[in-house]
Amino acid sequence: MPAPQSAARRTVLKGAAALAGAAGAGVTLAACSTETNSGGNTPATPTAPVELGAAADVPVGGAKLYRERKLIVSCPAEGQYTAFSAQCTHAGCVLDKIVEGQGNCPCHGSRFDVATGKVLRGPASAPLPAVPVRAENGRLIAG
Repeated sequence: MPAPQSAARRTVLKGAAALAGAAGAGVTLAACSTETNSGGNTPATPTAPVELGAAADVPVGGAKLYRERKLIVSCPAEGQYTAFSAQCTHAGCVLDKIVEGQGNCPCHGSRFDVATGKVLRGPASAPLPAVPVRAENGRLIAG
């Protein structure tokens, strides 16, 4: 009788291990969640024009992150502006800062060139989507 009991015990242990593995995977996925860093269910780029503020707030030769609007605007030369979505193309997290011309994704460490949107470091593999931007009466309008 010990053999069938031993087999049953192994079956229970295998089932418990499978459940523990599934629970661990759930925890891992939850830790990888972008919920707190994402723009929710909003699109990565504006669907209508959005006023960002004074054009002078974006330094010439630099960039500014408009995190609440999920946009990065750079100014390569006086009066010239380029804009990109600030939503990472890997998992949808919103970039949290700009350091030395690079937009940083806080979720998985992707880095993007804020002047071009190009991926500088993965895991993201696609560049940030470009967004039309213009200066109008000293204010920046994106979208």
